[in-house]
Amino acid sequence: MNTLIQNKLSELLALNPKQTQVSAIGSGHINTTWLLSNASQQFIVQKLNTHVFKHPVQLINNAKLIEQHLCAKQQSNSYPLEIVKHISTRSNEYLISIENEQYRVLNFISQSFSEDVVKTKEQAHQAALAFGTFASALHDFDAASLYTVIEDFHNLAMRFKQLNSAINTSSDKRLTRCESEIAYCLSQQHLIKELNDIAADLPIRVCHNDTKINNMLYCSNTHKAKAVIDLDTCMAGFLLYDFGDMVRTFCCAEAEDSTNLDKVVIRKEIFEALVKGYLAPLQPVMSKAEQSSLLLGAKIMPLMLSVRFLADYLNNDVYFKTTHAEHNLERAQNQLALYKNILSNESWMHKTLMQ
Repeated sequence: MNTLIQNKLSELLALNPKQTQVSAIGSGHINTTWLLSNASQQFIVQKLNTHVFKHPVQLINNAKLIEQHLCAKQQSNSYPLEIVKHISTRSNEYLISIENEQYRVLNFISQSFSEDVVKTKEQAHQAALAFGTFASALHDFDAASLYTVIEDFHNLAMRFKQLNSAINTSSDKRLTRCESEIAYCLSQQHLIKELNDIAADLPIRVCHNDTKINNMLYCSNTHKAKAVIDLDTCMAGFLLYDFGDMVRTFCCAEAEDSTNLDKVVIRKEIFEALVKGYLAPLQPVMSKAEQSSLLLGAKIMPLMLSVRFLADYLNNDVYFKTTHAEHNLERAQNQLALYKNILSNESWMHKTLMQ
């Protein structure tokens, strides 16, 4: 953050620019985040990525509605976590425009820390408990009141259409290189029908849509769940997507671009801890049909990422950042390995989920 922006933000927040310091914070890939500090206060400042979030006013509107609902729950002692809150400027603005960039300011949740990789069963349990508590507190929130900030975010059918389009326009060299991966992905389109068949029995809820472990905070003192953060992709949807993304990102110790495919497996003890943590706050408001659907989410999410990585590889890597020529193909192979491992453990996972 340059000095001009820092001084402008300080002025808008009624802080003395000479007493403020700024440091980078977080590991997010979309928005750019800083910690703004002075003698007595700390704030989170984010520059919003308007290429991804084309309507930042809608994004902030969604977050404010959720914030208000959670605050009401907290006041009635029915939401135990801390809440991410937007801070207004002196002129009561929540979206700040500086040099054609869009910024917002959030409260800083002190005495907390985040993790990028799930290392232990207790970490998995606490993270899943946080996301389950968040979803449970919003079970009586009207999800239809939220703007759709990213169209078709978790639309498997649309992702397959993108893959087919990429197949039709790709070079023969790249097509040949991933012929077997394409064939396998296309053979798994029955998941679209499986989802369509049960959709009518599933409630539309507020989904976080990015339930990675680094989107929740642990308490520095107790190491218990403290807060769910990064509400930018909160939209109406099915909880199976949130559960599926937790399985995808919690349960495998390998990075999603690891080429050690024999190690891309579900850690059963992590899955068990995830299930216990997530379902504990949700079971009072969740039907057996919805609970059972969560396993479909665990299959859909890695398959959908595989399809997306393959399509981008065929399109010459125009969406995901890559470090070498085969990077997106390696990612697709990694997520397919995880998907296949989930299929091989499906019976055990369903039993664990429903017991």
